[in-house]
Amino acid sequence: MLPRAAFRALRIRPTLAAPRISPIASTPQWPRAYASNNRRKDNTWKQSDPIKFDEKNKARPNPVNPSEQPEFDTAASPESNTTPSAPSRPVASATQASRDAGKHSAASGQEDFSGPKSPAENTDPTTESPESQQPQKPLPDLRQGIPSTFAAEFAEAEAKAKRDPNEPNEFPEDPTPGPSGGREGGGELPKSAYETSTDRRRNRVANWSYLAILLFGTTGAVFMGRNWESEEEELAHADAPNGWTLGQMYARAAARINGQKAYYTEPTFQKLLPDKDKIPGGAPELTLVLSLEDLLLHSEWSTKHGYRLAKRPGLDYFLRYLSSQYELVIFTSVKSMDADPIIRKLDPFRLVMWPLFREATRFEKGEYIKDLSYLNRDLSKVIMIDTDPSHVKLQPENAIVLPKWKGEPGDKGLVAMIPFLEYLAMMSQTGTPIDVRQVLKSMEGKDLPAEYARREAKLREAFQRDIAEQKRKSKGSAGGMFMKSLGLDAPKQGMVLGDQNISQGMSEGKMMIDMYREFNRQNYQHLDKQIRENGEQWLKEMAEEEKKMQEAQLKDMKAGAFGWLGGNAAPASATVPSAASAPEAVTSHNAGVPPEQVK
Repeated sequence: MLPRAAFRALRIRPTLAAPRISPIASTPQWPRAYASNNRRKDNTWKQSDPIKFDEKNKARPNPVNPSEQPEFDTAASPESNTTPSAPSRPVASATQASRDAGKHSAASGQEDFSGPKSPAENTDPTTESPESQQPQKPLPDLRQGIPSTFAAEFAEAEAKAKRDPNEPNEFPEDPTPGPSGGREGGGELPKSAYETSTDRRRNRVANWSYLAILLFGTTGAVFMGRNWESEEEELAHADAPNGWTLGQMYARAAARINGQKAYYTEPTFQKLLPDKDKIPGGAPELTLVLSLEDLLLHSEWSTKHGYRLAKRPGLDYFLRYLSSQYELVIFTSVKSMDADPIIRKLDPFRLVMWPLFREATRFEKGEYIKDLSYLNRDLSKVIMIDTDPSHVKLQPENAIVLPKWKGEPGDKGLVAMIPFLEYLAMMSQTGTPIDVRQVLKSMEGKDLPAEYARREAKLREAFQRDIAEQKRKSKGSAGGMFMKSLGLDAPKQGMVLGDQNISQGMSEGKMMIDMYREFNRQNYQHLDKQIRENGEQWLKEMAEEEKKMQEAQLKDMKAGAFGWLGGNAAPASATVPSAASAPEAVTSHNAGVPPEQVK
């Protein structure tokens, strides 16, 4: 408290008081000796004699020389200490300045400088000023950041603006907030003291954003949970009927959201194949779905040859032989942009009626599944041959899972499947009701080609016994001998398969499968001959027709673009190709057109 009063006294000291000039008491003796040596032009430093004090000076509290420094003379009276003397130096003493400050403070009526006090009185807290008795306010917690002083400054400025300058008792309030957020007392600053104007603006934007999200979320939930707009939608979602209860609205909203997700997980079209009655020339009764990877082809990569594809042995014979008995479909999990060129090169004459790619598969738990329910075919007439059980896990009763072909050149696994598939095709064409799922279930867990060969051999033995028994009965009868002598024992005209009479063939010991196999071999030989003779011409015509279709599609795109911009549209005759110019082979395979648009 003494320094504060001293500095205040220095600030208001009267200018007429003459400072007392006295020598500095703390100046040592050896610098003065050094200066005296300089006057003798001797730059060598010499230590001065040590200061010696007599006995009576040792008993004094301040061992100084009163004759040289009278301001430190303890025996001097207060009057001599306060009386200004003549100046001896142009520099004022700091001791005299502090004494003058004390004198001015005593003259102004401050009790702190009224006289000397004992050490007990100086340390007594009750004698201190009221300002020092106030408790120290805690410092703000800077771990949360530097508190903003904008609110305090703004409040102080506002208080000054409202204060009446003529009111003598009006004093500014302390802007320091208390523990409860007030302006009195101590305590931590409130959280708002650490917020800047940017933080408050950001908080307002966040609050409005939360309100907008809540509003739009509620509106969207009500919109997604609305009633079905048509009877077809209501029938398609029988588990989510119309109604305005929370459960029904939630069920309809979930159904619509799952429908949006189905765009990425479900097949592209609800009907992957067109209706059979819309196919030109019709289609066989049974549908055979073949996988591409590791069944018809094998791909491998090596540092010597790079990426190569190998065609399975007997693939051309397999496709040409079964093309007249089955509606062939290649169903692969490879993208269309990668698999379509391979299929075109694998089957240049379009014996496979419908190629299906990854876009037609179902995506579940990281796997591509071939769902036969989207084929638009009776599943009792559909057979799928694949090498991956995960591809056929939705309809395992329709699937034949074969081991993967690793590229062996002498493999016969694909050709060995022809007799069994030929038998199923024969049963369907003879009018016998057949469900391929029951036949496949009877051969579950067995080697299918070997099991079928065993059953066919057993059936052939029984057939031969029946034929021998009939011949023995007809030979021993008199009526049979009489009819044979008259030439009337020729078989009656019955069902004909190709150029063979079925009744006559059976009388000769041929089974139905034998005659059907001969008929299929004749068809294969005829097709193979046509391909050898006219294959190049067919490929050329198909390439020209495909080029015309691409040009027509390009003209349609240009016409649509210019029509949208206000230009003249191209004439319809220039954009639509003639139906008579399209060969029949092209209508059976349209890789880039949805099945519903094929006519």
